[in-house]
Amino acid sequence: MKKWQCSVCGYIYDPAVGDPENGIAAGVDFEDLPDSWVCPECGVAKDMFEPVD
Repeated sequence: MKKWQCSVCGYIYDPAVGDPENGIAAGVDFEDLPDSWVCPECGVAKDMFEPVD
């Protein structure tokens, strides 16, 4: 599972961890996040994230 980084604030979404504070369980791939999901740090949309190598 690939990690994704917010291009605005640098937050990294790690599918192994998820985003439990916002109801996203561990194991959810970035592509499977709901379109309404936003960066928990700065609030930008998913399209502002880039894959991390």
